[in-house]
Amino acid sequence: MRMTENKFKAALRSGQIQYGLWLGLADTYSAEICAGAGFDWLLIDAEHGPNELRSILAQQQSIAAYASQPVVRPPQGDAVLIKQLLETGIQTVLVPMVDSAAQAKELVRAMRYPPQGMRGVGSVLARASRWGRIEDYLERANDEVCLLVQVETTTGLENLSEIIAVDGVDGVFFGAVDLAASMGYLGASEHPEVVAAIEAGLREVAASGKGGGVLSANETMVRRYLAAGANFVAVGVDALLLANATSELLARYRPGEGAEREPARY
Repeated sequence: MRMTENKFKAALRSGQIQYGLWLGLADTYSAEICAGAGFDWLLIDAEHGPNELRSILAQQQSIAAYASQPVVRPPQGDAVLIKQLLETGIQTVLVPMVDSAAQAKELVRAMRYPPQGMRGVGSVLARASRWGRIEDYLERANDEVCLLVQVETTTGLENLSEIIAVDGVDGVFFGAVDLAASMGYLGASEHPEVVAAIEAGLREVAASGKGGGVLSANETMVRRYLAAGANFVAVGVDALLLANATSELLARYRPGEGAEREPARY
């Protein structure tokens, strides 16, 4: 058995645009339904979704039969948790609230085996190596992991150039909602100053040759960010798709109940 190529990372390096969907429902059945739609990547969210290691593993297994590539966002950039995620077979990790190059460097080390990093060597016990059946796992593991860092504060923006320059950071994801709050525009992720800051950040990331990402359910915003250089873009959230669709359905039969409500979206 040979090591599986990280198709998400390969596409990121080639500059290919990849469309994704956020998974926050923490459920294998809904994750498989979403995988069947054909998104390039699916983000299993453990920062704001009620996920833990076993539920992440189960969703990863339900997605495995489809072309969609799983990406996991842990609640924080903890080296022990990152190690556990990698052991389950996850190859791409999106770490929230990265504000400095020093923080990014530690995350790079957490993703890799020595001497390049500090990841504990226990692959024969792990699904990632198919319990030792992948013959070249240790030789190729460092090359196939993909680290995405989430810049979502004014401090992160100020340090963006240094963060991008860290070897081993494969992409930068701009968190519009938290960035808006950090800039003084709580709840206004589409404020012109926030959008302009993200566009400038995406252009800088694109110029470096690394991947730039965002999440937005607003098609106009998505197209603006793509024009600025984004190449991995999440265009919706499973929980919000369900919430909006069910509210709209009921409003057809009970006019006035939720009909005037703006659809919830990122």
